[in-house]
Amino acid sequence: MIVQIKGNVKFPITLDPTVWIFDDRKKSFDEVFHPEITEDKTDEAEDELKRKSLRFDREVYQQKLNPPVNKSLHRKEKERIFTDSFMMPIKPFIHTSEPDSSVEEAVLITDGDSITLSADRFAEGLLLFSKDGKPLKEGGPVHLYFKDKGENQQPITGIKEIFFQ
Repeated sequence: MIVQIKGNVKFPITLDPTVWIFDDRKKSFDEVFHPEITEDKTDEAEDELKRKSLRFDREVYQQKLNPPVNKSLHRKEKERIFTDSFMMPIKPFIHTSEPDSSVEEAVLITDGDSITLSADRFAEGLLLFSKDGKPLKEGGPVHLYFKDKGENQQPITGIKEIFFQ
């Protein structure tokens, strides 16, 4: 299942949430709504150093990949993929589609309804694409959440198209 971004954009694009599991920009549901729980205090400094080193290596020695894709998955990451719920920020995809400067609204076409949001508010959203290690089938392919509303919010489900106007 795919989601299309179209309307008053320079580049209409098609999103395939099933491949986002390999994208480094993904965040787990807990990382978004419970950052204090997911932090491991003992290894935090060492992990940060490894991340900075990896980022430096990618920037200097390799072509910059867009989107960033996991080159190799560690055992721990593989286990997380099959058990966790993951979200993807929508902002990079909006940036890629290059909406016209006159765009003020994003209309979300769902399973039989349309929901209008301000374009700025929509850009703050996160798309849930995997729940408990499985792609969203019921109400999918993505659910829209906002970090500032917390984990118990009622997400917008069944999004099939995003139309900028």
